[in-house]
Amino acid sequence: MGTRRTAHELLDLVLDTGSYASWDTAPADVRPDPAYAAALADAHTASGCDEAVLTGEGRLGGHRVAVVASEFGFLAGSVGLAAAERLLDAVERATAEGIPLLAAPASGGTRMQEGTRAFVSMAPIAAAITAHKAAGLPYLVYLRHPTTGGALASWGSLGHLTAAEPGALIGFLGPRVYEALHGEAFPEGVQRAENLRRHGLVDAVLAPEELRGAAVLALDVLLDRTADEARPPAAPPAAPPAAPASRVPTWDSVLRSRREERPGVRDLLRHAATDVVRLRGTGEGDEDPTLLVALARFGGRPCVLVGQDRSRQGPRTPMGPAALLQARRGMRLAAGLRLPLVTVIDTAGAELSAEAEERGMAAQIAHCLADMATLATPTVSVLLGEGTGGGAIALLPADRVLCAQHAWLSPLPPEGASAIVHRTVDRAEELAESQGIGSADLLATGVVDRVIAEAGDAAQDGEALCARVGAAVAHELSTLRSRAGEGPGAGRTGRHRLLGAGV
Repeated sequence: MGTRRTAHELLDLVLDTGSYASWDTAPADVRPDPAYAAALADAHTASGCDEAVLTGEGRLGGHRVAVVASEFGFLAGSVGLAAAERLLDAVERATAEGIPLLAAPASGGTRMQEGTRAFVSMAPIAAAITAHKAAGLPYLVYLRHPTTGGALASWGSLGHLTAAEPGALIGFLGPRVYEALHGEAFPEGVQRAENLRRHGLVDAVLAPEELRGAAVLALDVLLDRTADEARPPAAPPAAPPAAPASRVPTWDSVLRSRREERPGVRDLLRHAATDVVRLRGTGEGDEDPTLLVALARFGGRPCVLVGQDRSRQGPRTPMGPAALLQARRGMRLAAGLRLPLVTVIDTAGAELSAEAEERGMAAQIAHCLADMATLATPTVSVLLGEGTGGGAIALLPADRVLCAQHAWLSPLPPEGASAIVHRTVDRAEELAESQGIGSADLLATGVVDRVIAEAGDAAQDGEALCARVGAAVAHELSTLRSRAGEGPGAGRTGRHRLLGAGV
């Protein structure tokens, strides 16, 4: 750890120059006993602050934001009744004024001199932040060194996006308290920012000097919809050419989709998206690299993207239940921030193992289906490559479903279907054709709305395919924008009632 920055120094570093304005008023009188009153006075003198929390507003890349930041130099940033009241006032004001909130805790937790009265303030703080998020307003968190106890277990752990300071001590129970209670040291490295990043509890580890750029990029995407409301409506960008009407052999598509060089979701983001902000893990202790979540723009339109990452999947690294938990985090983020959701399907199938069964793979697929079907924001799904089994269909229900020409969707890999029907994998090619898993059949039966042409071999010219897919996504996002806020469309699941439609 380098030199610890004060709250004012951090705000000066992050906010637009000269834009900070304090919201603080005199701290509430908590009627301290003489010894505690002396400690408060000493803390004031030592830190130059009148409490352990500073609140106010400023500009961040031109965006008006509210800020709440701990001052660790004031009684270790501990939260008592006065600090909690100041926090609550700031969160509620930010919500009432409709502006995003940036929080930067650095705290030992609840102020022990005030005991239970201070301890229970965690509940209203969490409730106020939840109300802020329910209003569709961004809540960004930067965990500083150290953040422990009630500060982490309330306002420190509720961010839409969460970053942490390199090397920061972050944990529920401080190591000194643990050692005093248990007579042994807490395992080294567990409560460090980098370990939390590895376990999907924070999205990024950023030096204070990097925080401004990351926060501005995130707000540029998250708040784009507000600026967009002031613009006159524009015609949607033109959609790319559809695939030719002639059929291609389904087995040819299966083989093409499995080529290692075929572009995946990372290539799509690299070549067709802008302002990409990656999120990491579930936020609840899991991370699965086979699926990624990001904020991004396609054709200038902001969205939350949830995509299966073919480059991280393999026989030894299948897509597990945690991947779908990450997907559901992305869905919640889209709903909470009222942004469109784009899903990218490209998977050889979900994990089949005892551990996956015990961690509820089937339940996670079911929850994804339910979330996708009911999400109250526009949705676009893209079949980009392989679409095998429940792991694929978990991300399918959407207002508009796009399909690359050599993508496909099947309840099992064709070899597995052949083994069930014919007791041999040797008739996989025949099964692939008869099951109607290829893009032409998916379009004919209404499972997808549009097939995107693949001119030549996508494995050799992936950038061109990514550009066409990105253009199609941009077109759909622009077209669906008029439906924002109207709730899920009936087409999400109605399209799949094929028997009832007479098909």
